Amino acid sequence: MEMISLEKELKENSYPGRGIVIGKSADGMKAVAAYFIMGRSENSRNRIFVEDGEGIRTQAFDPSKLTDPSLIIYAPVRVLGNKTIVTNGDQTDTIYEGMDRQLTFEQSLRSREFEPDGPNYTPRISGIMHIENGRYNYAMSILKSNNGNPESCNRYTFAYENCVAGEGHFIHTYKCDGNPLPSFEGEPKLVVIPDDIDAFADLLWSSLNEDNKVSLFVRYINIADGTYESRIINKNK
Repeated sequence: MEMISLEKELKENSYPGRGIVIGKSADGMKAVAAYFIMGRSENSRNRIFVEDGEGIRTQAFDPSKLTDPSLIIYAPVRVLGNKTIVTNGDQTDTIYEGMDRQLTFEQSLRSREFEPDGPNYTPRISGIMHIENGRYNYAMSILKSNNGNPESCNRYTFAYENCVAGEGHFIHTYKCDGNPLPSFEGEPKLVVIPDDIDAFADLLWSSLNEDNKVSLFVRYINIADGTYESRIINKNK
């Protein structure tokens, strides 16, 4: 698979929607995750990321302007032991609860489908990172309608073992802007993962469309001992 420029990919797409990047730092020492949200409506743009235990959650920036919290208020990141879960919706909780009952990542998502927001039927994108005994692997999932047909859910899981240093994968909800919004197509895109968390956060944030970007979260986890550092950038301040 050809490695693409994440900066170019984001700058040339005004509305990829919500996106997840997972991979390994170039020095091979860190497991890396990034999650961003964008919005076109006032309700979607009225959000920030806040820390919530070892994870994060979305929160209304101005509670008085919040109209429908059902698809915009959730915990995008949760930690279950040596597993870090990253998703674009409340399926974070579904995965957490399923894996806590010894279900697999894929099995946990069997009870979920794309979002009920026709005519877009926004895909649910999810990632799971697993670090154990100095080894790291991850998987990504997308649940989407069958070319806009809500009667059929297409389920795809992509698993990455023995991750290569400096490489990661990028998946997002929408192929591009549109009305209705077309779902992401194909497998996650191969991208470069740098060593520096601030450089990576700056690259992502500066590349996202200025009008539509809302919030960004980046985490670098030490594969050796599980310690981590995170960055949160919110447009609303």
